[in-house]
Amino acid sequence: MELNWLEDFLALAECGNFSRAAEGRNLTQPAFSRRIRALEDWTGTPLFDRSTQPVGLTEAGRRFRPFADETVRRLLQGREEARLAGGAAATALRFAATHALSLTFFPTWLSRLEEQARLGAIHLLSDSMQACEQVMTQGQAQFLLCHAHAAAPSRLEAGAFRSAVVGSDRLVPVCAPDESGNAPRHPLVGGGAVLPHLAYSPESGMGRIVTAARGAFLAPLALDTVFTSHLAAVLRTLARDGRGVAWLPDSLIGEDLAQGRLVRAGGTGWEIPVEVRLYRPRARQSPAAEAFWALAAEQAPQDGRDRE
Repeated sequence: MELNWLEDFLALAECGNFSRAAEGRNLTQPAFSRRIRALEDWTGTPLFDRSTQPVGLTEAGRRFRPFADETVRRLLQGREEARLAGGAAATALRFAATHALSLTFFPTWLSRLEEQARLGAIHLLSDSMQACEQVMTQGQAQFLLCHAHAAAPSRLEAGAFRSAVVGSDRLVPVCAPDESGNAPRHPLVGGGAVLPHLAYSPESGMGRIVTAARGAFLAPLALDTVFTSHLAAVLRTLARDGRGVAWLPDSLIGEDLAQGRLVRAGGTGWEIPVEVRLYRPRARQSPAAEAFWALAAEQAPQDGRDRE
């Protein structure tokens, strides 16, 4: 059995499509399929139901997935710890952060922490929430910074990871102004006309949050998705061009609102309050990472401190 087989298994379990999973693993589809079959031969039972679209896990596959997740994470984390023990990048801090927070929250938050202590070298990987979660489960980053909401929990298992709230934000429905320059071109009205929606793709954490939180809105909305991206910055550009309504982080659009390039599409009842949350593996990390966690948790709001 090879580690690559487990990584292939997790990639296919995540996206449910052989072609996309093979592309993501930089393999041809026939080679990817052979490796999945080799893993199934090793386990002695089919792990995927190939009769459905998207491809789903069998009951055996569902039982096997937590063990595959934990095995891959621990092996890769063990490799990193061995490298650290050997003196490679012993003081470096490795972060994964979603795109929007990489542009807005991360730099100023890090600067505040650096006023309290010397942090050393910082490595930042900026990607979608789904990709950042994968980086964390594979042990390739020590910390994940992301937006969070109780209705859309992270896919990082609570038994293997801890988290603390380090800030707050809100997702605000915005669009371009109308001809007057003040009112929204696409106003939010429950039960009103169908509105063009600039939506997040499934790999976006903010997309998960918007989808989960819409049930708490003032009234049902009729939205027609006209464009999809996992990048909030792309949706912001299209919203400014008048293409539709997007739920964008307030931290990203403050200047657009102040300059009138964007306006709120509705009142505060349509907004979604979110946390900015820092995740870490529950297992002990390098001394530098543990020192950073202690500092970040100490500076966190009282009601957002890490809870075991």
